[in-house]
Amino acid sequence: MKVRSAINLFALTGLLLTAACTSGKNQENMTTLNDSSLFPKGDKLPDNYFTGNAFLKPLLPRDANNDFLMGSVTFEAGARTVWHTHPKGQVLIVTEGKGWYQQKGKAAQAIQKGDVINIPENTEHWHGASADTGMVHIAITNYKDDVNVFWLKPVTEEEYAAVNKK
Repeated sequence: MKVRSAINLFALTGLLLTAACTSGKNQENMTTLNDSSLFPKGDKLPDNYFTGNAFLKPLLPRDANNDFLMGSVTFEAGARTVWHTHPKGQVLIVTEGKGWYQQKGKAAQAIQKGDVINIPENTEHWHGASADTGMVHIAITNYKDDVNVFWLKPVTEEEYAAVNKK
C-alpha cells in the first residue's frame, strides 16, 4: 500500500498553537459540542488528513520525559480521519459523544464516552464521529524516531455510509 504522506504531528501541534495565539476572532466563532466539554475545541485540522470539521486542542507536547504527544480532538457530526497508521501505536480516550473506530479489514466498532481504544503499532485504521453525533477524544500518540503517523487515503463516502447504517 502506498503511503500518501507522513506528517510530524508535533510540528502540526506547534503550528496550531501559534495559530491559536494569533487568531482570537476564529476562536470566538468555535463552539464545543456542549458546555461541559473538558477542553476547548481548539483549531481546525487540515482537510487533507480529516473529512469534515475536526479540531485539535494540544494538551501535552513530546518532551524529554514523554515520547508521545497528547491532544483533545473534537469531531463534528460526520467528521473523521483518513486511513492512517502509527509506527508505535496510539491510545484514544473518548470523553464525549459517539463515533466509530475501524481497523482495515475488520468491522467498525461503535465508540462512546468512557471507551478506551488501544491501537497497535502499524495498524491501518480510522476514527471519527457518527453521522449524526459529534465526538471528542483524547489522543495519545507515540513516536518512533521522529515519526508518529503515516497518513493514507480518505475513508470513502461508501465506507462511511456503510458504518453508519449499523
